[in-house]
Amino acid sequence: MRKVLVCGAAFAATCISAVAAPGGALAKAPEPTPTAVPSPPAASPGLPGTPSATGTPTAPGTPDQASPTAAATGSPAGPAQDRAGAPDPVVSTRAVMVTPRPPKVLTYAYGKHPRQRMDAYWRAGTPAQARGQAPRPAVLVLHGGSWLTGDKSSWKYFARRLTAQGYTVFSANYRLATQAAWPAQRDDAVSAVEFIKKNAARWNIDPNRVVAIGSSAGGLLASQLGTYGDGASRVRGVLALSPVNTPYLAYQDGAKADATPGKRYLRRAVVDLVRCVPSESDPACWQRVEDADASSHVTATDAPMLLMHATDELVPPTHSTGLAAALRGVGVPATVKVVPGKMHASELLNDPSVYPAILSWLKARTR
Repeated sequence: MRKVLVCGAAFAATCISAVAAPGGALAKAPEPTPTAVPSPPAASPGLPGTPSATGTPTAPGTPDQASPTAAATGSPAGPAQDRAGAPDPVVSTRAVMVTPRPPKVLTYAYGKHPRQRMDAYWRAGTPAQARGQAPRPAVLVLHGGSWLTGDKSSWKYFARRLTAQGYTVFSANYRLATQAAWPAQRDDAVSAVEFIKKNAARWNIDPNRVVAIGSSAGGLLASQLGTYGDGASRVRGVLALSPVNTPYLAYQDGAKADATPGKRYLRRAVVDLVRCVPSESDPACWQRVEDADASSHVTATDAPMLLMHATDELVPPTHSTGLAAALRGVGVPATVKVVPGKMHASELLNDPSVYPAILSWLKARTR
């Protein structure tokens, strides 16, 4: 079988050189100043005991996200599930993979903490061409990692695919549970959306067409963007892959006799997130646990949601069925899509029905 490689040195050079800011990106910046900043190195890969995408703890040294070198060159790193949306490199004689021209990428600080950074992915020509284009919809992506690890770079391939569909994509880090207790993670997600909207003109995006996408632990943050306060005015919709929408349920599942190592790890992560052992006899702790539950904030002013899970996974569909029912009960559209198989978070993209469903939903929510 003949294999054809379409991209090579020229593609790599394009990836490295694609760091120019959009027109006017350095002039008259509002506070906080959205100046591009050097992206800090990704967290040390393979923390012992960290659950993989299938819920099994990885061995030390297992890569969780692209290394700084891989991020600079555009080369994939780590297992397939950590390279969300990465193109299949196998090319047959019947179909040639043509990698689209990579988008421009810059890292911005949306706050003072080193974790309050986001990577902006956008496609634009010259400033004159950008002025002639209609504002584009935007997508904020929030990574997973049990609120204890993870990095914005893990979704770079998915971000590139969405830019090819006309979206400007922002992949954000947020403070981890080891750095700040709940609700700091939700606060960071809210601040990221506010930063994007405040500086919408810089990337030629429509501030009224921002959608949140989250994976696993980041899925809870995306759901909270849609339910906390007036969610519908913050985002046009929420799409979450294996979202831990009910942290107390994860805490309970991790205590079962047949709990997998991944579920036991997630139970400990919930304790780290709220900085206490959930108990109704501890009112202050119980209040934090309830506040972290996305369904506890449901009102008629929430954002529509598409929540995806696999039939056999670390975070079962029960984390979203209650939330979806509560949303529908107040007239907010909400759908739970369950994919057959053993998958978690970005692994759901391996199912051929998932990415088309994501695109269809995004187009419907941002048109």
